[in-house]
This record gives sequence, C-alpha cells and structure tokens, in this order.
Amino acid sequence: MSSRTIRALAFATAAVLASTALAACGSDEETPAAAGSGTAEAETIRLGYFPNITHAPALVGVNKGFFTEALGSTKLEEKTFNAGPAAIEALFSGAIDATYIGPNPAINGWSESKGQALKIVAGSTSGGAGLVVKEGINTPADLKGKKIATPQLGNTQDVALRAWLKQNGLNADKQGGGDVSVLPQDNATALQAFAQGAIDGAWVPEPNLSRLILESKGKLLVDEKTLWPNGEFVTTHLIVSQEFLKKYPGTVKKLIQGHVKSVKFIETSNAEAQAAANAQIEKLSGKALKPEILASAFKNLKFTHDPIASSLYTSAKNAESVDLLDPVDLKGIYDLTLLNEVLKAEGQSAVSDAAA
Repeated sequence: MSSRTIRALAFATAAVLASTALAACGSDEETPAAAGSGTAEAETIRLGYFPNITHAPALVGVNKGFFTEALGSTKLEEKTFNAGPAAIEALFSGAIDATYIGPNPAINGWSESKGQALKIVAGSTSGGAGLVVKEGINTPADLKGKKIATPQLGNTQDVALRAWLKQNGLNADKQGGGDVSVLPQDNATALQAFAQGAIDGAWVPEPNLSRLILESKGKLLVDEKTLWPNGEFVTTHLIVSQEFLKKYPGTVKKLIQGHVKSVKFIETSNAEAQAAANAQIEKLSGKALKPEILASAFKNLKFTHDPIASSLYTSAKNAESVDLLDPVDLKGIYDLTLLNEVLKAEGQSAVSDAAA
C-alpha cells in the first residue's frame, strides 16, 4: 500500500472514531433500538460495491431486488467504487456501512484501524485472477527484464504477483525496478498498454483477464487457482462497519439474507444472473461487457458465501513477505455468526473462519 493511502487511512481512522461518538447519539436516519437486542434495524443501510464482475453477487442482488426485498422497511442506498482503498476510506469515515471488497484492502483496513473498523461477515467470490503474458514468455525465468502490470500497488493481485515472483527467485521493488518491473496501473490503462505492446503482461482479475486473452491474444501463464488448495481463494467478500453491526444486527442479518439469495440465484439461474450483472454494469458504467467476455469471466469465477478464510491469512503473510504489510494479527477479523444463522435457516452447512 502506498504511503499516500496509508496517510489517508490513518486520517480516516481518526475520523471514524469521531463519527462513532456522534453516531452513538443517534440520528434522523436511524431507528433507535435497545442495544444488544439482536434484532435492531436501521432506517437506511449504505452499501458499497464495484461495477465489476467479481462483485456479481452485489450486482445481481441490486438488479434483481434481492437486497431490497430482504431489507423490508430499511432503505438501501448504493455507493460504487473503483478501488478498495477508496471503499475502506468511505467505511472509515462513516460514508458507508458495508461494502463488497477484496481481501488485501480489508486486511489493510483492519491493520490501520487496529481491528476496530470492520468485520468480514460473508464470502462472495473466489478465483478469477492470474498472469496473462504475450507470446514467447513460457516460464518464470522468461519474465526477467519484462514489464508486468497490476491494478494497484498493494492490492490483491499486486501482492499475488510479487509473492509468486519471489517464490520463483525473482525480485521486484515498489519503484518498478528489480528483475521484473512491476507497474501498478488501472485496468483500462493496462489493457491498452498490453494491446500496444508497452507492457509484457499483467496480473489482473476478471473480466480483464478474459479481455487480455480474447481481445489482445494474450496467453495465460499463471491461473491463480493453481496456487491454492482446492483451487479456491477469496477474491471478494462482504465487510460491515463494526459500529453498524453492533447497533443494527437485524439489518446486517437481512443484508446477508439478500446476499445468500443472490449467490443461490447465480448458482441456479446462471444465464439470467449473467444478464442481470451485465445490465447493472451497463447502468453504472455506461458500457456492458461483450457476451464472450461475460461468459468467459463467469466461467472462471466461483460465487460463494464461504469466505475461504484460510486464503485470507495466507494473503496477509504474502503481503508481509514482500514488504507491503507490517505484521498484523487477524484474530477477530471475521464475524460469521449472522451468516451461519441464515445458512442454518436455509438448510445449508455452516462456514468457518479457521486459518487452516
């Protein structure tokens, strides 16, 4: 994570402490209820997510009305983001109450707030990331002297690339030097740079992975699934402000109910779910994904309410190993109580927050 982001997060942490004190006094937008009742609900919940296919449970849940239906009288306010740090800053400042987000921004947020700002309450997406390169690159050794893009310094894919390079005896510093020049840049820039030959590859999430392959004739050198037990690792999960969770567990439970329904809909009505997700992307960004890109991306992703907790702990260790994260104790980052209550009611198995 860049020093600029760290400073922003530190500032935001102070801001959330102040806003927490104010929130304790109540507001016109919330329905006061006895603390600890377990069913207290807010008048409004502000939910963040990205206009990206890796956030399909959010896209589908909003588009099909699953959240609105589950929340009942609680109003849903949507807020969209393009990067994890921005979503974390919004959560810290009290601008949102919950958000879909990748693992590394959540880890960073937990670390910067000293475990006070957030809880992971459900899984969302697994898989759908990897290293796409141009022809002629066939082994890790072939990457020496090459330029490889990632979405952002310290983001989930950036950490994955740097850890993989290190495991294969290659180094890359934060300034773009070393055996491999890692160049953090937004996905649109990376797609264009790869098509023009300005970079040699990119470690990216869907749908950009499929776009690099199908539109620019890239080659998949590393499918990140192959690096994880059972081919599963967390790409996106759902986090909630600790303050909001404490005050309004009833609302959070209903949000999770909508989320679980969305995941189930994707599993049972995949074609309709793809159309709903794409329609929401078009509504938010003004441009839908091409049918072949959409189908390829969905095929490469697994949507699940299981947070795949063990992969989060490994991701943190990977970030530490490449000097992008100070050692952090993640004990307590999960609260899956409400999710498991919802799953039990649905006749589904409980999920775990175990590190292994």
